[in-house]
Amino acid sequence: MRLHDTALIGAMGLVAACGLVYEYLMAHFAGRILGAVEPTLYIMIGLMIVAMGLGAFAAKWIASIYRGFAWLELGIAVLGGTSVLALSAAVALAYALPEWLRTVYGLDVTIALDGGVPSSMVVVARFLPFVSGFLIGFLIGMEIPLIARVREHVHERHLEHNLGTMYGADYIGAGVGAAIWVLVCLKMPIVFAAVGAAALNTAVGAAFLVIYRARLRPAHWLWIGHGLLAVLLLVLAGFGTQWMAQLGDTLFKDRVAYRLQTPYQNIVVTKRHVAVGKPDVVSLYINGRLQFASNDERIYHAYLTTPAMLAAYRRDHVLVLGGGDGLALRDVLRWNPETVTLIDIDAGLLRLFRGDDPDAPHWLAATLTTLNEHAFDDPRVEVIEGDAFIEVEQLAAAGRRYDVVVADLPDPSHPDLNRLYSDYFYGRIRHLLSPDGTFVTQSTSPFHATDAFLSIGKTIASVGFRVEQYHANVPSFGQWGWSIGTVQGLEASARIVASDRPEFPDGWLDKAQIVAAFALPDAVRGRNDSVTINRLGSHVVFSYHQRAWREQKGTFFAGEAIP
Repeated sequence: MRLHDTALIGAMGLVAACGLVYEYLMAHFAGRILGAVEPTLYIMIGLMIVAMGLGAFAAKWIASIYRGFAWLELGIAVLGGTSVLALSAAVALAYALPEWLRTVYGLDVTIALDGGVPSSMVVVARFLPFVSGFLIGFLIGMEIPLIARVREHVHERHLEHNLGTMYGADYIGAGVGAAIWVLVCLKMPIVFAAVGAAALNTAVGAAFLVIYRARLRPAHWLWIGHGLLAVLLLVLAGFGTQWMAQLGDTLFKDRVAYRLQTPYQNIVVTKRHVAVGKPDVVSLYINGRLQFASNDERIYHAYLTTPAMLAAYRRDHVLVLGGGDGLALRDVLRWNPETVTLIDIDAGLLRLFRGDDPDAPHWLAATLTTLNEHAFDDPRVEVIEGDAFIEVEQLAAAGRRYDVVVADLPDPSHPDLNRLYSDYFYGRIRHLLSPDGTFVTQSTSPFHATDAFLSIGKTIASVGFRVEQYHANVPSFGQWGWSIGTVQGLEASARIVASDRPEFPDGWLDKAQIVAAFALPDAVRGRNDSVTINRLGSHVVFSYHQRAWREQKGTFFAGEAIP
C-alpha cells in the first residue's frame, strides 16, 4: 500500500504543479494578447479557480475512476500543451484576415475592413484565452476528487484523512509550480513552458497506466493517445517557438527583422523597404507597442529634448530616464554637456542599441548604432542598468544634482509603469534637479488619451513644479504630448522666448515651432479640472490610459465631452 500511496500522493503534487503553471501561463498569455496585463491576470486566475470548483463537482459523475483519471491527464496535457500555439494562430488569423482580403480583392487601403466577419473574429480571438483557461481549469478541478477516490478504492476502505492528504499534496505541488514558473518558465519561450507542463502530465498519465494496468484493460487507445501526444509535444518543442514567432510576425505591417525576449519585455525590430534611393524604415516595438520609426523619430526626440535643454540656464549635467535606444541621449549630447547619466532597466535593450547583442544581425547593429550616432560610446555617458524608480531614489540620497532631467519612459499602459508617473516619483526628481533646471517627460497623446495627458501634468505640478504642456504631430504616433516643468524662476515657455540662441542642434526645430507647440485647444485644457492627481498606488494615470485606448479606442471628440 505504501507504494500506491507514494505514487498517488506524488502524482497529486506533480499535477498540481502543472496546474499552477497552466494557470499562470494562460493569465500571462492572455495579458499579452489583451494588453491590460494586471486586470487580465486577475480575471483569468479567478475564472480558472471557479472552473476548478465546477470540475470538482462534476467529477462525481465519472464512474470509471481509473480510466477517467488516465483520460483526464491526457486531455489536460493536450489542451495545456497546444493552447498557446492555437491561441496565437487564432489571433494571427483574426488580424491578418483583413490584409489578406485587401490583397486578394485589390481593395484600396482607405477602405476599412473592421466590420462583419473580421470584427467578429477579433472579438472571438480576444475571448478564446478565457474559454481555454476555463476548460483547462475545469479539467484540473477533477483531479483531486478522482485521485482521492482511486486511493480509497486501492485501500478498499474509507480513509479518514484522505482529502486532507490530497489537498496537502496539491498545495505543496502548487507552491513548487509557482517557484518553477518564476525561476524557470519566465526565462524561456512560452511554448517551452506549455510543452514542459504537458510532458509532465503525460508522464504522470503513462506512469498511472503502468501501475494500474490490471484495472485499465483494455487500454490500447489510452496508450495510443499518450504515444501520439508524446510525438506532438516533441514536434512542438522543436518547432513551436519558430511557429509562434511566425504567427507573431503576421501582426506587424513590416517585415520582422529581429526579435528579443528579455526578462522585462518583448522587443521586435521591423524593417520596411520604401523606394529605391530611400533608406529602409526601421521600427522598434516593445510588447507590441511602437516606440519609434526611423523615418520620423527625430521629430519626437527633438520635441522631447530641445525645449528642456533650451529652457535650462545650465546644461552641464543631464539625467535621462529610460531611452534605452540611445536616441534621446544622442540629442542631449549635441548640446555639449559635461556628463549625461542614463538609467534603463533592460540590459538586453541596451546591448542591442550599443551594438553588443551577439545574436543581432550585423547590419541591424550597424543601423541602430548609426541611428543613435554611437551615443553609448561617448566617454561623458554613464549608464545605470536598473529600475528608474529605485535608482532615482538612490541618486537623490547620494546628493546628485542635474541641470536637466529627461524622462523617455513607456506609456503608462501597465500598473508597474504607473508608478513612474506618480507624485512620489516626480517628487524624487524634483530633489535631483538644480534650482534653475528643467524637467521634461513624454506624456502620451493629448487627443487620444486626454485625461492621462492632463493628469500627468497635474501630478508634476502637485510636487512643486511650474508645469506647462505642449504637443506636436509625429506621423508614426499621431498628435503627441510632453510636460515640462521648472522649480524656480520663469516657466519654461518664457525662458524659451527670452533665449537668444539662434539655432538648435537637433536640426529640426526653431523657436517659433516650439512656442506654437504650447498652444492647446480649449477642448483639451477644459478637461483639466475634472482629472485627478496620480498618487503612488492609486493607478489613476493607468486607468485613464486604459479607458482611452480600450473603451474609447483612442478617439478624440472635438467640441464634445469625452464620457
